[in-house]
Amino acid sequence: MSPEAQNPLRPVPLLARTSDRSFYVFNAVLSTVALAFLAYILLVRRGGGGADLRFLPPVNAAFNASAAALLVAAWVAIKRRAILTHKYLMVAAFVASSLFLVCYLAYHFVHGDTKFQGTGPVRALYFFILISHIVLSMGIVPMALASFYFAFKASFARHRAVARVLLPIWLYVSVTGVVIFFMLRGSPTAVP
Repeated sequence: MSPEAQNPLRPVPLLARTSDRSFYVFNAVLSTVALAFLAYILLVRRGGGGADLRFLPPVNAAFNASAAALLVAAWVAIKRRAILTHKYLMVAAFVASSLFLVCYLAYHFVHGDTKFQGTGPVRALYFFILISHIVLSMGIVPMALASFYFAFKASFARHRAVARVLLPIWLYVSVTGVVIFFMLRGSPTAVP
């Protein structure tokens, strides 16, 4: 019987097994590369590709809204002990968020960033939401991969520990992604 099965509250060393070490290295490298590429696109590159991807922002908002709905449905499913449904919904949420990330990067690679035109308190609110969204989104990829890995390895105590932190962050980032879209595109001061 595993130490987790005997006492799920007992801390399990994170680097207990060789396969775990390999996963942590893979997760760290993948997450670092993804963040570095995102930083390059947002901070260094200023757009200028030839394709017209202006249709993508509403598609991205739809991916974020879908991810949020799927996360809530997956949470309800696991509370009802519908484990298989929970698995499918979580994979679907991960796919929706992954598609968002790919389309987001493609759009910003081609078009650069969109400037917020609002002023006063709305501008302060926008930047509060945007900054919290960006900072929290940085943890989603490594935590989501860890959560999936622990579930795959049937290390459910570790899966639950990560998921309890991951769910509210992932849900907040998905919902605020939609809010940011509407603040940028749906306000009277929006840039076309």
